[in-house]
Amino acid sequence: MTNDPRYPIGKFNRVTSLTAAERATCIEQVAAAPAQFRRAVAGLTPTQLDTPYREGGWTVRQLAHHVPDSHMNAYLRFKFGLTEDSPAIKTYEEKDWAKTPEVAATPVDVSLALLDALHARWVTLLRSMTPQQFERTLKHPEMGPTTLDTMLALYAWHGRHHTAHVTSLRERKAWK
Repeated sequence: MTNDPRYPIGKFNRVTSLTAAERATCIEQVAAAPAQFRRAVAGLTPTQLDTPYREGGWTVRQLAHHVPDSHMNAYLRFKFGLTEDSPAIKTYEEKDWAKTPEVAATPVDVSLALLDALHARWVTLLRSMTPQQFERTLKHPEMGPTTLDTMLALYAWHGRHHTAHVTSLRERKAWK
């Protein structure tokens, strides 16, 4: 844990490859992410959901919709990486996605259910992949050539990162 509210578990440390044990740990972190995030937001009031996790940051509600948005993109990146030869992938404007009209209008439970279903598919895929498949690469416009191992490590971190945004806010505010 850090004192920086932007990175409560620290910044992502990029890796290019994972050992079998590291890969298994990352897959389990991806598998656990929906339940951990659901627990983090459980029982929050609408006012609490609309509280930014830090000054200038997204609200808890925006985080609850961002995580499945981001992980849907990740799932698709894995599918492209497995079915195409070093495909170029598209980034998206996360900050703009967090402001689209359905974010304020959709109950958080809808995105939590989406995250559950998405991760059920994604984790099944991840557990079926061979070590050679995790070595496959994507052309990421910001990160350059990126292995699926790197993507796995990134999204294992990502779920924990945003869950910690909510849990650290709850601790700072003494929300039960």
